[in-house]
Amino acid sequence: MEAADSESVISTFTCPHCQREVPSSNIALHSAHCARNLQKREHCGDMVARKLMDEHYDENHAPMNCSLCKHTVERELWDLHTGIQCPQRMLACQYCQFELPAVDLFEHQDLCGNRTEYCQSCRKYIRLREWIGHELQFHTILNAASELSSDRTRAAAEQPVPKPARPATGSLHKQLLLTVAVTGVAVLIGSILYQGKGK
Repeated sequence: MEAADSESVISTFTCPHCQREVPSSNIALHSAHCARNLQKREHCGDMVARKLMDEHYDENHAPMNCSLCKHTVERELWDLHTGIQCPQRMLACQYCQFELPAVDLFEHQDLCGNRTEYCQSCRKYIRLREWIGHELQFHTILNAASELSSDRTRAAAEQPVPKPARPATGSLHKQLLLTVAVTGVAVLIGSILYQGKGK
């Protein structure tokens, strides 16, 4: 029984090249093969076949060029760059859903959020940037208060209170395009007049 246990425990050595545990009977052959054919990558610590070093670098570590902003980005940071950091990544405006580069989004939303829409419930024009707060402040509280003060039946009280609907985005797109077109024409006329004054 003891002889079987001693045979099942095989002594191992650590390969000085790849740091793997290798059976002591194979260590000389393994070490020679390992030193001749494999190389440890400084960048990642992986053992890579010498003939595949360039391929390994290109696939795993080579910097990548962003087609949107033309910056060179380390491969490890590629997902972060394309998801959050690239100033030219396309994002949708929260007011009109128009997609534009991230670098232009703040200025666009600043202008777009100042546009107004008519609130059917209170018959006032409300800025788009204030629309949600307006609904929460004036319409949800008023609806909740009226429900509490009235003597409705339990079934009627369980029905959801309809909230004032935000205007359809189709009309918003048309208004935005019209605004852009009018602004473009005004800039063109202004530049023609300005050039005429200079002469």
